[in-house]
Amino acid sequence: MGASTDMRRLNVFEALGDLTLYHLNQLGRMGQFLVRCLVSMFLPPYKLMPVVEQIHFIGAMSVFVVAFTGAFTGMVLGLQGYYSLSQFGSESALGSAVGLSLIRELGPVLTALMVTGRAGSAICAEIGIMRNSEQIDALECMAIDPHRYLMVPRFAAALICLPLLTCIFDVIGIFGGYVVGVKLLGVNEGAYFVGMYKSVVWGDIYMGLIKSVTFAVLIVWICASKGFFLHLERKGGFGAEGVSKATTNAVVLSSVAILVFDYLITAILL
Repeated sequence: MGASTDMRRLNVFEALGDLTLYHLNQLGRMGQFLVRCLVSMFLPPYKLMPVVEQIHFIGAMSVFVVAFTGAFTGMVLGLQGYYSLSQFGSESALGSAVGLSLIRELGPVLTALMVTGRAGSAICAEIGIMRNSEQIDALECMAIDPHRYLMVPRFAAALICLPLLTCIFDVIGIFGGYVVGVKLLGVNEGAYFVGMYKSVVWGDIYMGLIKSVTFAVLIVWICASKGFFLHLERKGGFGAEGVSKATTNAVVLSSVAILVFDYLITAILL
């Protein structure tokens, strides 16, 4: 009995050590992947059309869902903010509350989450299928760097699109709060915009832009690397099931990373 108990304990420690080494190896691979992609962005020759195609896919095709989400987020903020501020007789501060909430926090975070769900999942599935069908291996056999050929346009497009989509989200969200607060609930129009003008400073806009750029790197890095290293996944591997699991893991991990880095950037810049 004593020997079998010791053996079970050893098996548990062995499994724990194996799992730890797997995740450390995975983290190392993803770190090398990110460095190679970022370095490749600055190496000539520069090709514009692949970046434009990815800007259309990541940016233009996400405008509707980002604008729709921004409108209703602003409307909810206007409604909740009005009823919270009215308890203290401070309805005139509604514009300030809506503007700061959107520009500092909700704009970059919700925009990144929407882009992750719409574009990030597609990036992971596309790269995963290319790995599954050995297209990435074929590129390497032809001496074409897959990091430069496949990843650089996606990184560049995301870095361009995320800040712009965040600005669209913020503007539409502010007017959504205006519609509810001013037109429906009767807050003074001048107080709404003057309060926002006086409270929102460049530091708030700067924080939102820094977050959107960071989230752009996180989305493409995590989603693309999950597809790129599909064949090295502990569970799943090749096939349709492997692609589906990798895509699910990429979206979940990207969303968690966005929330974690949102806190870290806020703590550093405040």
